Amino acid sequence: MAPGVPAVAVEVDGHSVKVSNPDKVFFSARGETKLDLVRYYYAVGPGALRGVRERPTVLKRYPDGAEGPFFYQKRVPASRPPWLETVTVTFPSGRSAEELCPVDVAHILWAVNLGCLDLNPWPVRRGDTEHPDELRVDLDPQPNVSFDAVRRVALEAHAVLEEHGLVGFPKTSGSRGMHVNVPIEPRWSFTEVRRAALALARELERRLPDIATSAWWKEQRGARVFVDYNQNARDRTVASAYSVRANPEARVSCPVEWDEVPDVDPGDLTIATVPGRFATRGDPAAGIDGARHDLSSLLELSYRDEAEGLGDAPWPPHFAKQRGEPHRAAPSRSRHREP
Repeated sequence: MAPGVPAVAVEVDGHSVKVSNPDKVFFSARGETKLDLVRYYYAVGPGALRGVRERPTVLKRYPDGAEGPFFYQKRVPASRPPWLETVTVTFPSGRSAEELCPVDVAHILWAVNLGCLDLNPWPVRRGDTEHPDELRVDLDPQPNVSFDAVRRVALEAHAVLEEHGLVGFPKTSGSRGMHVNVPIEPRWSFTEVRRAALALARELERRLPDIATSAWWKEQRGARVFVDYNQNARDRTVASAYSVRANPEARVSCPVEWDEVPDVDPGDLTIATVPGRFATRGDPAAGIDGARHDLSSLLELSYRDEAEGLGDAPWPPHFAKQRGEPHRAAPSRSRHREP
C-alpha cells in the first residue's frame, strides 16, 4: 500500500465500508497495517461473525494500533451508517446504552475502521439481553506460569464439562491464556450463570490444586492459572473467536479442536497464518450454535458447595454488594483493619 492514501472503500454484504488511514501500521512485528487487519477479518468473516452475531458488542478502540493507548466506547457514535444495527443493554448501575449489534461482516469492518482490534461481545443475543446463552471459561495464567499449565487446566475443564453434560468450544485467548465457550439454554440469569462458572472454577481448583485457582484476590493466586468466574457477571466481556489481540505479533484468539489443545502454540496463530488455516481446515467452532445445553447439573454442584460452606465469592468492584458475598477486600487489607 503506497503511503499517504487517505481512505479506501471495502464492499461487503451490500454495504460500502470506508477505511481511513489504510496504510497506518497497527502491528510492528511484521508491519501489518489497518487495511491488513480489515483484510484479515474479511477472510475469516464467517467465523468472526459467529462469535458476535446479534450480540451487544463493546467498542475497544486502539486508534494508534496495537501498541498505542486504547479506550472503551460502550455507546455507538451518533454519526454512523444508516444500516448499522444496535441493541440497548442495561449495566449493573442501572444505566443503559445503545451498543453495536453485528449482523454481518460489514458491521465488523466498520468497527475495525474505528480502531477496534478485538471484538468484545456480551454472552447474550439481542432477542433476550437478560439471559446468557454462553457460559465463558476464562483461563488467566498468573505471571511466570507456563502455557503448558493453561493447556492442562483447559483439558480438565473439558472433562468436568462433559461430566455435567456440557460441550465446550476451546480457543486461544490471543494473549497468554485460553477460553472455553459453552453454549447454554438462555433461561438462567447472569447471577446463576456466574454461580455455575464459580462452581466449575472451584472444581478445577480441587482437581488441580497446584496449577488452578478460583481466588479472586491476586495475592492468593500464587503461580497458578486463575479461572475467572467473574467474566460471567453482567456487562463483562471476553474477546470473541477470531479476535485480534493488542500485541506486536497480531496474535489471534483462535478456535481449536480439543485434540489440538495439548500442543497448540498461541504464537503460531496470527493474522498472517489464521486466514490460511480457516480456508483449509474450516472453523472448529462452527457447531457452537447448533445446540444449547442444560446448566442444571453444574448449578447443582454450586448448591453442594454452598451446603458444605462454600458460599459466594467476591464480585468485580463496580458491582453493588451482593447477597451472600464475603467481605470485598483483599485478605492483607482485611488483616490491616483488625484491631
